[in-house]
Amino acid sequence: MIHAAQLGHIENVIGQMLRFDRPADAVLSNYFHQNNKLGAQDRHLIAETAFACLRRLSQLKALIEPDRITARRLALATLARVRGLNLKEFGDSLKNSESDWLSTFKGRVLPDDLAIQAELPQWIIDRLEDPTPESVLALGRAMMQSAPLDLRVNTLKMKRDEALCRLDEAGIKAVATPYSPIGIRVEGKPALNRLELFKSGAIEVQDEGSQILGLMVGARRGEMVADFCAGAGGKTLLLGAQMASSGRLYAFDVSEKRLANLKPRLARSGLSNVHPQLIASENDTRIKRLAGKIDRVLVDAPCSGLGTLRRNPDLKFRQSPETVEALNQQQLSILQSASRLVRDGGRLIYATCSLLPQENRGIVDAFLATHPEYRIVPAGELLSELKIPLSMSETLSINPAQHNMDGFFAIVLAKGDK
Repeated sequence: MIHAAQLGHIENVIGQMLRFDRPADAVLSNYFHQNNKLGAQDRHLIAETAFACLRRLSQLKALIEPDRITARRLALATLARVRGLNLKEFGDSLKNSESDWLSTFKGRVLPDDLAIQAELPQWIIDRLEDPTPESVLALGRAMMQSAPLDLRVNTLKMKRDEALCRLDEAGIKAVATPYSPIGIRVEGKPALNRLELFKSGAIEVQDEGSQILGLMVGARRGEMVADFCAGAGGKTLLLGAQMASSGRLYAFDVSEKRLANLKPRLARSGLSNVHPQLIASENDTRIKRLAGKIDRVLVDAPCSGLGTLRRNPDLKFRQSPETVEALNQQQLSILQSASRLVRDGGRLIYATCSLLPQENRGIVDAFLATHPEYRIVPAGELLSELKIPLSMSETLSINPAQHNMDGFFAIVLAKGDK
């Protein structure tokens, strides 16, 4: 049963999200801050419904038309069509006219249009590596689902089997991830931050695809490693654990706020080899001082984020061909700058959470055209060495429809002779 007040909150949040002037999760966080008396159940209902609406927004709009599309109707349509509420479950939250409208709405049929059926804008479909209807529909349907909650075990503090036992003792259902040897997939969305396991830094929230990318970097004890676009440091912490907290690990980022978010995570992790560095740009003097000295450089480049649509469904409406083109220039510039850090015999890893070839192989090919000193290390060989059961060739190309992870691309480049 849904109450009028809950429906009103859902309508308000959807209305604010549809402005697409800031990330949807920021809209939600701000709304909950302003309405801080909402209970946990109300928050869950509001958040899940608003994000379900964004994941199927094109479909819902197509079904509502030719009626006027409003935040209220989108809220009702999401609850009825996506979350499966019947008229009785709306209780007294509906006006008479809305009851009649919902009765007719439930029987409406989606138009036979690939972009609508797949819930992907046509400009994205046109740029996919495999734009066949079967592949596009499979990808689109995967992106309409909510993402699983994955954890990474901090191997400095605990083994995965022990972490699984501790979660079971806390009444949390969880299983080992199918690909990452240090990952755990949790059922539902429990309040992990209350667990001692989380507070002690033994586990961190991190998508399985992101874990695999971090493992492919292959950071070793005593090396000098750089995470060139560290952000809030999820992969940085993984690299630090790979290095057994030895050597030097630089976490570069142009955002002071993102690096500030790394600090509490770093404190929990127990790592002592991480050196966060705020830089003005990819050409900062701090970077120039390290030229030719770094063993492994990870460039998880700023990108469209279209591989994360399960978590960030608003991105398909906030990004455009123009924003992607602007990102392409930035991606190539960052990769070229990061490459100067790599020593002879070292490795450069380029990655994005995008599904678009123009952000992925297109950038790498442009880089290699002017940097003949680099060669590709096949991803398939690296994954085999890591005993990760993913079948890949030259590049890591994770598809949410096939692998149930965020969409990731990565390529490993070695500098100099074998």
